[in-house]
Amino acid sequence: MVEELWVEKYRPRSLDEIVDQEEIVKRLKEFVKQKNMPHLLFAGPPGTGKTTAALALAHDLYGDYWRDNTLELNASDERGIDVIRSRIKDYARTLPLGDVPFKLVILDEADNMTGDAQQALRRTMELFSKNTRFILIANYASKIIEPIQSRCAVFRFQPLPKGDAFNRLKWIAKNEGITVDEQALEAIWEESQGDLRKAINTLQAASAISKNVTEEVVYAALGRVKPREVKEMIENALRGDIIGARDKLRVLLYNYGLSGIDIIRYIHREVLSQKSIKLDEATLADLLVLVAEANYRIVEGSDDEIQLMALLSKLAVLANKSKKG
Repeated sequence: MVEELWVEKYRPRSLDEIVDQEEIVKRLKEFVKQKNMPHLLFAGPPGTGKTTAALALAHDLYGDYWRDNTLELNASDERGIDVIRSRIKDYARTLPLGDVPFKLVILDEADNMTGDAQQALRRTMELFSKNTRFILIANYASKIIEPIQSRCAVFRFQPLPKGDAFNRLKWIAKNEGITVDEQALEAIWEESQGDLRKAINTLQAASAISKNVTEEVVYAALGRVKPREVKEMIENALRGDIIGARDKLRVLLYNYGLSGIDIIRYIHREVLSQKSIKLDEATLADLLVLVAEANYRIVEGSDDEIQLMALLSKLAVLANKSKKG
């Protein structure tokens, strides 16, 4: 038996259950109270509660009839003009059930819709606005054409703060009968970067390995290197130990099987965190330029190991100049 995804199992079913989007929830509750709303555009990074808010709004609006009055589509799969002309139009023509005078169409990942489909959608939103409201969900609002944006009330979602994310993960862990320590939560947060969906999935994957989730278990579940290994490689370079830095780099490339881009991202994250590698502002600025150059060359097809060794060598030179200065 396949275990249910915790993301779906613990998804808030009502606007009252959503945390840290107080202003957005407050405005949505007004729509529920008035039983009236404009077309909506939910924009923001992945895993910040956009789809959850749309479904919770549908729950609160329609109650037991929410399934009958809501059409949910993923526009990345059904993004062509034919879907707008047929399925959405056919649905929009029908009357709603219950005492709310309109039905709801939720278009997830609407920023993946083709230009022609968005133009057709614009006209559909006009024609059927009397008995149908649209909620468009997009990671990048800039990819939604201006005529559609102007027809919608825009809600911008922010990543969940670290403390609220930790509280949610602890609550899920308690309900699932597992323990998770603070170091494990830090590791999950570092990996998810504010994406709560990714954080919950990571916790579930780690819990499949052990009911006592530690930092080691999290990295084992992710199949990722520990930050300290990247930190040691950078520290070797800063000390001028190029051979030691090279050995660490080869472990990351060949033992862990990381790509050059993966290692560049780890270096970038570790340097910017300034948790263990302390650099003055000028050195940090120069280093970030070097990281960007190495990233560009690798993306363009240069050899990973050669470019990363060049980066570590430049870092050693930079650190030496900084000491002399």
